[in-house]
Amino acid sequence: MTDATASAANEKRGGPIWIPILAILIWIGVVGGVGNQVTILSDWYYGLEQPDFKPPDWAFPAGWSLIYLCTAVSAVLAWQRAPSNGARGALSLAYAFSAGANILWSYLFFTLQRPDWALAEVLVLWISVLALIIESARCDRAAAWWLMPHIAWVSFAALLNAAVWWLNAPFPGVAAG
Repeated sequence: MTDATASAANEKRGGPIWIPILAILIWIGVVGGVGNQVTILSDWYYGLEQPDFKPPDWAFPAGWSLIYLCTAVSAVLAWQRAPSNGARGALSLAYAFSAGANILWSYLFFTLQRPDWALAEVLVLWISVLALIIESARCDRAAAWWLMPHIAWVSFAALLNAAVWWLNAPFPGVAAG
């Protein structure tokens, strides 16, 4: 295989494998870091009445670590197998929107202390993960399957958010400072 043929094959496959791996690791670091900054487990949070089915607090970082791992595998597979640069652009947009919706949910729930607003926003988050699954499936079916833990977790989080809202509503005002 000549250098030109190898280069064309790499472009069709999405380039060298290390590029999407490095990109997704940076992306996970940024999204995870920002999400961590807005997830404030304050006295307010510990004072909320929680449903009996709420996992212990230590399970959330473990769950998110698994979701990030599965999402990373999905992203690399989809990127490498995307049929065109346009498909990669749509995939990148879907990832960016989903990450933004995820951070926004944490900000509404933990920083603003508004489980009611977070409950409304979790629908946007769920739809964003569904859109990510659809975009990934257009590139690679296995990539879409790797996102199933993510949508399952967001579905569970929506149920948990609804229960917290039900047990603690109303939530007047916005948290100070």
